[in-house]
Amino acid sequence: MSRPVDFEALIEEHQKDVWRYLRMLGCQPPEADDLTQETFVSVMKSGFKPRSRGETNAYLRTTAHNFFINSLRKSFRAAPLSLAAEAENAWLDATPDEGSDQRLNALRVCLESLDERARQVLKLRYEQQRPGDEIARTLGTTEDGVYSLLKRVRATLRECIERRVKA
Repeated sequence: MSRPVDFEALIEEHQKDVWRYLRMLGCQPPEADDLTQETFVSVMKSGFKPRSRGETNAYLRTTAHNFFINSLRKSFRAAPLSLAAEAENAWLDATPDEGSDQRLNALRVCLESLDERARQVLKLRYEQQRPGDEIARTLGTTEDGVYSLLKRVRATLRECIERRVKA
């Protein structure tokens, strides 16, 4: 019968290494603290059985790395919402209320004037909130190509709206 794992000793022996590894990946200290804690809680719940120091380190690093990647995914998912709030504030600062109907009508006309690929990238990104890599696969391009296309489409829409509002 195997003896129970001494998690207190495991944490004491490996916590600093896991924390430093997360910092090396790019975590800020508070995030590294949180992810280190999540790593050890997960390991405790998983029925982990320590082996050699090297194998244990590798397992803990892999677990910490997975938590780090998941935290990045969550922060990227939240980005469109924060960008939307920033865009809304910039819009409100730049335009008086009385022109909003005119700008919305201009936006509708400008969206219709876009080619199919431009409309598709907007729909995938802003309506369906798909991540860049998924959009790239759908459109048969690279993730950088997606972001470049989005930047060009936004600039085109901005210029089109400004022309229509001034006219």
